Parts: sequence; structure tokens; C-alpha cells
Amino acid sequence: MPDEAPHIRSARPDDEEALGLLDRETWSPLHAVSPRPEPDAPFFEDHAGPDAHLVAELGGRVVGYLRLGRPTPLASNRHVRAVHGLAVAEAARGHGIGRLLLRAAAEEARRQGARRLTLRVLGPNTPARKLYESEGFAVEGVLPEEFHLDGAYVDDVLMGKSLL
Repeated sequence: MPDEAPHIRSARPDDEEALGLLDRETWSPLHAVSPRPEPDAPFFEDHAGPDAHLVAELGGRVVGYLRLGRPTPLASNRHVRAVHGLAVAEAARGHGIGRLLLRAAAEEARRQGARRLTLRVLGPNTPARKLYESEGFAVEGVLPEEFHLDGAYVDDVLMGKSLL
């Protein structure tokens, strides 16, 4: 990967192919509770189009993304935004891209009027949990053995942080 700094921007419709490929390449039972995406599956969804994604570029290539949305459709928690996905290409790790995406998501959530940012992470995903903690997220709950993945029961860890 080039030595230049990563760039974070909003996703565009023409990012779909690159993001779909990145999503398939980074899929792992360490962090995914759903099956590996099919090669022809669309990346953008009706409820999560380009406007719900931040994209990281390095050397002009898409190397990461973060999906930001609402945790529920309820008006009573419209003040909360949730990270619904975060991926960084293996070759681009170590450049601070995940950290930059999280910081950009916090800024975007604030811009949208949110007071809190939440996420869910699987218990065994220690690298992600350390990153989230270093960015001010705290464990707010644990659903023990919530998922059975790759032959093991794993906890679903709920984390959040204030944006005020």
C-alpha cells in the first residue's frame, strides 16, 4: 500500500462493485453473524444505500467502509446512530483506517443530530473491541452465547459512546 494518507468520503453509487468485493474478501466468522455474501449479491440495500456508508480510500483504491444507520425505526431513539458494519482490506490494515472511519462516523452522527453512537461486536473479536475502546466506546451489555458460529457459541457485546 502507498505511504500516502487514507481519505474518508461518503460512498457513491459507483462504489458498489468495489465495496461488494471488499465485503466478500473481509468476511470472517470472527465478526460476521450472517453467511458469506454471494458473488452476485448487491452491496447496497434499500435501507442502506450509498448515503449510509463512509468509504476509505488509499492510493485511489477503496480499502474500507463503515455502514452507519439507525438502530431501530422508532422515533423514541432517533437520537442514536449505530455502526452496522465496518471492514478494512487486509493489505490496508495498520494505516489507522478503522480509526478514521469510526471518527468520521461519529462526526456524521453528530451532524445528523445524534447524541449516542452504538455498535455490536462479537466477544472473540479482540482487535475490534480494543479499537472501539480506544475510541471511547464502553461495553454496555453482553448477550452471552447469542450466536453459534464456526462450531462455537459466542457472546454479542453491545458497546456505545456519548457524542456530546
